Amino acid sequence: MVGVDIGNSTTEASLAKIDADGGAVFLGSALTRTTGIKGTVKNVEGVAKAVVWSLQHAGIGIAELDVVLLNEATPVISGLAMETITETIITESTMIGHDPRTPGGRGLGVGTIVDFAALAEATPGTPLIVVVPADVDFDVVAATINAAAHRGVEVSGAILRNDDAVLVANRLDTKIPIIDEVSLIEAVPRGMTAAVEVAAPGQSIRTLSNAYGLATIFGLDPEQTRVVSPVARALTGNRSAVVVRTPSGDVADRTIPAGALTLIGARKTATVDVSRGAVEVMAEVERVSPLMDVTGQAGTNSGGMIANVRQSMADLSNHTLADVHIQDLLAIDTLVPKEVRGGVAGEVALENAVALAAMVRTKESGMQAVADEVAAQLRGLGAEAVEVVVGGVEAEMAVLGALTTPGTDKPLVVLDLGGGSSDAAVIQTDGRTEATHLAGAGDLVTKLIDAELGLDNLELAEQIKRCPLGKAESFFHVRLENGTVQFFDTPLPATAFARVVTLGDTGMSPIPTRHSLDRIRGVRRTAKERVFVVNALRALRGIAPGGDLRQIGFVVLLGGCALDFEIPQLIADAVAPYGIVCGTGNVRGTEGPRNAVASGLVAAFAASLVAAHA
Repeated sequence: MVGVDIGNSTTEASLAKIDADGGAVFLGSALTRTTGIKGTVKNVEGVAKAVVWSLQHAGIGIAELDVVLLNEATPVISGLAMETITETIITESTMIGHDPRTPGGRGLGVGTIVDFAALAEATPGTPLIVVVPADVDFDVVAATINAAAHRGVEVSGAILRNDDAVLVANRLDTKIPIIDEVSLIEAVPRGMTAAVEVAAPGQSIRTLSNAYGLATIFGLDPEQTRVVSPVARALTGNRSAVVVRTPSGDVADRTIPAGALTLIGARKTATVDVSRGAVEVMAEVERVSPLMDVTGQAGTNSGGMIANVRQSMADLSNHTLADVHIQDLLAIDTLVPKEVRGGVAGEVALENAVALAAMVRTKESGMQAVADEVAAQLRGLGAEAVEVVVGGVEAEMAVLGALTTPGTDKPLVVLDLGGGSSDAAVIQTDGRTEATHLAGAGDLVTKLIDAELGLDNLELAEQIKRCPLGKAESFFHVRLENGTVQFFDTPLPATAFARVVTLGDTGMSPIPTRHSLDRIRGVRRTAKERVFVVNALRALRGIAPGGDLRQIGFVVLLGGCALDFEIPQLIADAVAPYGIVCGTGNVRGTEGPRNAVASGLVAAFAASLVAAHA
């Protein structure tokens, strides 16, 4: 027989035979990616592949297969909407929050913006900021600025189109702040007062990232200072920047309507505005718990996400919308980079946002249809006498499988950390089981990393989530994120030099961003804490007697995310104050955190045969 666990992301199979005493003897296992949405007919291809692979690995012909046991896989869809609460809008090139890799010079320069061509005719008396187009060589730029300075003209800063700031700065008689790589150089407004600031290597600007510094430079009154404060906030952390004051320039920090959610509980109903932040959203979810359904405000992103997830489930499961309900919602406060309108070099500002993950379940399962299709496909492959049975409730099977982990005992809690949802189940000393299912898991972490780092590349975000980091400091050594150094006998690839890299099983992969190692690591760990640690504590409180976590003895982590190099430790640290023994499962002492449900299906079926013959 083969027990098969259809999960959100993976399908696992456990092959066993029943011995003369009615006990299950496990012969092998297999793992493949789930095809389609869990609990739908599209799962058949993945189930058949996992069954065939498990037989092949054990050297058993498919004709010998008698029974396939499927879990009661109720369809689950998790959706994500990223709601920006504020947005910085800067028009008419009021700000260039530019941060090139290698600005030149250092210090703060204030003056009137002029074209490079006009510098030769400039006369002393007014400090100038010179704008240099792409067709001027750096030698010419330096010579012209030096000549102007010898005539008594005060050139207090420069803005370059080309990547020449250091080359120009090295040839000047008087050091001035210079920024380069300004792609839209023609958009920089001439004739306006501007301030250029460049910090020393390893430091960030101080004056232009301070609202009162801007007020001092440009002579702003309190109301104008309030209006330009988003400019200063957006420049925080930059090594260089330019701020230009235009008479008609408009800077505003405005609230974007994020939409309201209506939370329908078993006894209470509440409405909460997403723009008020994740803490208030989750407080309302807790207040109306148990959650029965959620609706979103029409015409908003959060409302659209709720409607799309609901409609997708209805289409996949052939249910009406009335039979599709959202049973859990997770809200997370985050920061996402948004492009600044009016910038001239792709400037971005970090804006407050709320990530929403919703989980939908249908009124009933369609697993019998899946079982019928699996039977038909396996018979077509040669398993003439196979019987496909929907073998048991997923939570009960998971705890049966988890109990085969050496060193565990009842009462036991299982945390199944998958791709789409975080599931928890508890088995009491008397054998009673209880389960809860929460929105938000590995896929949500990947999307948070992608959004916060501005990658626009989910594959790269997934790699960052799974792998530790390092920084290639030379062609022969990498400094790891824990501070240790790894040396190599052969030179590293040129593409990795001076880059932050991921250190995966297949080797070293450069991350094509300008974020520091500490920044990437911080985003990765924070995303995992906000999803997995929060959901672990929510789940444990939901199933612990009286919500008291001290009543829980053992917690076993299962699922693909339990194989992560830091998630188990983060959760173990979070539950340690409650005296809970927490660790990654090792199903049957051989399978690690995988195969718990599949093994539980086999064990339950074998026990039912023994009971039937007793």
